[in-house]
Amino acid sequence: MTLPPLRQLMQDMALALVFFTRLPLPHFNFGTRTLAQAIWAAPLAGIVIALISGVVFAVAGMAGLSPSVAAALALAAAMLATGCLHEDGLSDVADGFGGGKTRERKLDIMRDSRIGAYGAAALIMSVLIRWSALADLGSAGFAFSALVATHVASRALMPALMHLTPPARSDGLAAGAGSVSQETAIVAAAIGAVALLFCLGLSGALVATLLLAMIFSLFRLACLDQIGGHTGDTAGALQQASEIAILVTASAILS
Repeated sequence: MTLPPLRQLMQDMALALVFFTRLPLPHFNFGTRTLAQAIWAAPLAGIVIALISGVVFAVAGMAGLSPSVAAALALAAAMLATGCLHEDGLSDVADGFGGGKTRERKLDIMRDSRIGAYGAAALIMSVLIRWSALADLGSAGFAFSALVATHVASRALMPALMHLTPPARSDGLAAGAGSVSQETAIVAAAIGAVALLFCLGLSGALVATLLLAMIFSLFRLACLDQIGGHTGDTAGALQQASEIAILVTASAILS
């Protein structure tokens, strides 16, 4: 495989940062690069989010705050950095899959900006589980390792979902993003695997990988069964489920 030029790599990383965060970034010229081509860099955007969240956790600890408060502030910082992009996807998928009776109705509900009972419950449980797992880590060092593994690897499966699953709509974000190649999906997954191994060790990486493989397979089947494919919301929901799995694994391995 021939490596792309450095300029293209930088364009892809900038595009991923612009799309996956709400950070005040300068204007970038992406040329003709599309999100589908650049989405291999989604895990790298996760590094920036993990740094922000980890610094907040460490500063809260140095200020004498308890791990539970530090964990809450760290989660809030990550959600602010991303504009709750993936949380929005999770709530939309929960409402659509849970409240719609037909494929068309499910897709309509997922496009509705209002949140229902399924979406609210999914958000509450997601935040609660992530907060409790992060607080259980205690130290800033363990929390930082867990956050890097989490924010990198949880975004590493989104390209695979887009590659292996057709768009559920002919319009919208998923269709407009374009087709994700196998090579792009493999690169993203490899970055996620390296992060897991480096941050959680061999045993933690193996456990997390098994959980992620199970979540990915079951969620992909659910997307095909419920709406016939993937959307931008389903990518966000997959990220949230993966984030939960990795943080829970980190809590069990590192604490």
